[in-house]
Amino acid sequence: MAVKVFYVEDEPFLGQIVRESLESRDFSVTMVDNGTAAVATFLTCQPDICVLDVMLPGKDGFAIAQEIRKHSPSIPIIFVTAKNQTEDVLKGFQSGGNDYLRKPFSLEELIARIQNLMRLSVKNPTRPLDTIEIGRYRFLPLLYELRLGETVRKLSHRESTLLQFLNDSRNTTVQRKDILLKLWGDDSFFNSRNLDVYITKLRDYLKEDSSVSIITIKGIGYQFTVA
Repeated sequence: MAVKVFYVEDEPFLGQIVRESLESRDFSVTMVDNGTAAVATFLTCQPDICVLDVMLPGKDGFAIAQEIRKHSPSIPIIFVTAKNQTEDVLKGFQSGGNDYLRKPFSLEELIARIQNLMRLSVKNPTRPLDTIEIGRYRFLPLLYELRLGETVRKLSHRESTLLQFLNDSRNTTVQRKDILLKLWGDDSFFNSRNLDVYITKLRDYLKEDSSVSIITIKGIGYQFTVA
């Protein structure tokens, strides 16, 4: 079955090229050219993944992503934008994005990122809601939740995937490069900085239990330990 892509882009020429390229690779594409109609169209087409331009008439991509997340917390979202400031990248991830692609970009790179996120996505609704015990925490990766007592923290797709990857290698050293290749598809400097941000976030989320640590192994990677 073809992967259904929801694509929001207000540049007609670029939009046509990307749409035709994706469809030539057997993706099914629903495209809109303004932010105002985006969420209503998303709800109608029920896609597998979203590719959102940031600068749009009516409503920007960040606002669209936040609304989409209310309806579909786990759907992968890629932002496409000409903006290249670090604060814009961070805002994208804070808005619910899973990946961030700068213009101009190659179509091969976009397709590779779509395929990577689809591989990482949890798509089987019949799978039991696994609960992973991490010290005093309970981690529910299918619900993107980290629980401590009655407190529930909602995780982003990337946060949940990273935590699960670290936990799968609990008490052993995981190479930084392996994490980058698994979660981002490449180990570029840009993605490496993103990893630093997410490690800092996870450490903050887990700080209430001193038996849980993400230890930096300088020059190598990380060790996720639970005493």
